[in-house]
Amino acid sequence: MKLKYLGLFGIVSLLSYTAMVVFSPLAYPGYDWLSMAVSDLTADGAPSQALAGQLNALFGPCAVVSVMAVCVAAGACRSKLLKTGIYFFAAMEWISTAGYGMFPLSKEEEISAFQNTMHIAVTALVVLLSIASLVLIAAGAIRCQPRSLGVWAIVCLAAMMLGAVGTGAMPKAVFGLFERFSTFSAVIFNAVLGLYLFTGKLGKE
Repeated sequence: MKLKYLGLFGIVSLLSYTAMVVFSPLAYPGYDWLSMAVSDLTADGAPSQALAGQLNALFGPCAVVSVMAVCVAAGACRSKLLKTGIYFFAAMEWISTAGYGMFPLSKEEEISAFQNTMHIAVTALVVLLSIASLVLIAAGAIRCQPRSLGVWAIVCLAAMMLGAVGTGAMPKAVFGLFERFSTFSAVIFNAVLGLYLFTGKLGKE
């Protein structure tokens, strides 16, 4: 299989995650997407846990396959900023896939319990790596080809920051809405990287 075809796994990852977010609430009576987090759907003890796990099964593995192929292609880029940003993004995907798999949110325990504390720690690390990677990719891509990738990085970074600010500053009644800006920004950008790989735009100067 040619390397570029592995980029399509990024699209599959996005579709899997979207299906989980859209359809899992059907198995969670009373779930309010405007005020509740996406992680509530996959939490231990949640009524939607089984369905969410099935729909989300391809999200993590496909994201990792795609981004690792992107890392290989990025080796041809002259921009060290761009390459470093992509490597940071790949590290984020690995930590997200492994970390959330090991420490899912538990609705049956206190927020201070070890599992939930580790879930929060994984989230903090994922957010930091996401921001750092998008900043580096934006700075690196603007200086070389493909410049449009830098635009995508800026848009996704803006969405991520909007989500972070919104979840902290806006009423809890819309917490879920703003949280989705943060979560979808990284998932969408991974799919964008996969598309750039598939179309042969990544690595061209």
